Amino acid sequence: MYHSKITGLGYYVPENVVTNDDLSQKIDTNNEWIVERTGIQERRHVVKGDGNSTTSMGVKAAKIAIERAGIAKEAIDFIIFATLSPDYYFPGPGVLVQRDLGLKTVGALDIRNQCSGFVYAVSIADQYIKSGMYQNILVIGSELQSYGLDMTTRGRGVSVIFGDGAGAAILSREEDTTKGILSTHLHSEGQHAEELAVVAPGMGGRWITDILNDNNPEDESYFPHMNGQFVFKNAVVRFSEVINEGLEANQLTVADINLLIPHQANLRISQFIQHKFKLQDEQVFNNIQKYGNTTAASIPIALTEAWEQGRIKKDDIVVLAAFGSGFTWGSVIIKW
Repeated sequence: MYHSKITGLGYYVPENVVTNDDLSQKIDTNNEWIVERTGIQERRHVVKGDGNSTTSMGVKAAKIAIERAGIAKEAIDFIIFATLSPDYYFPGPGVLVQRDLGLKTVGALDIRNQCSGFVYAVSIADQYIKSGMYQNILVIGSELQSYGLDMTTRGRGVSVIFGDGAGAAILSREEDTTKGILSTHLHSEGQHAEELAVVAPGMGGRWITDILNDNNPEDESYFPHMNGQFVFKNAVVRFSEVINEGLEANQLTVADINLLIPHQANLRISQFIQHKFKLQDEQVFNNIQKYGNTTAASIPIALTEAWEQGRIKKDDIVVLAAFGSGFTWGSVIIKW
């Protein structure tokens, strides 16, 4: 059986920086309130007309990852695209990437696991490569969330958190089975689905025609809803569980972790996990301060930045962990 390894990384974020002070011009909030609760100081939002979309940002990140992997784009066998904010209700962005990169008729798969989307996508890519089915898989996490946020005081508990951006990775076949992705671990708990959700438009609830016909300015069904305290309490438990699960599966301990890259949901969650595992600052990577929560894009953006900054070296044990809407969560254990 083969292993898979990450051979190329790339990310893209819009140029438009939105600070907490910028948001305070639209929303009854301030820098201190946001930083205290989330750790976020700024985020990136696309500007209408700047040419950015979920797909185009993903393509920009992908081109960087492909170049760094040292392969021709024609060597890509398969595309996996994770997002909660596709360009269209259907089709998904995977096929748009295939088109925009000018690839032949390779398969394209869309992942709808929100905050854990990139972890799920990496797990699927890993299985395809282990089975021998594919040799080089392009995995993208990309989000354009700013268009769908309630930018009023009513929505401030959610809208101050999220940002736009994309990250990408090339997973390639590795003959050395002691390196690369050692294991992946995935979980879900659908009984809490509505605690972090956008429920409309949806086939089982209110559809677009209902929203348009009602024209109700008080309708919040198409804005993100989050039970913040409940999500936080579940996140810290599941993060801990799934990190330990990955370590135990590979006969590793917390002391073996060279770098933990958690989903950038909230700096307070990351700090809680760091404290619980007694990790040093150099063992954890956070960049939510600059980009906010970019959902499926957060881990590949952070992973790329950590690699660019020299925080990841050969033979390092790197742990990726995510928790979010669904609830879904997972971890990836890598020997670099």
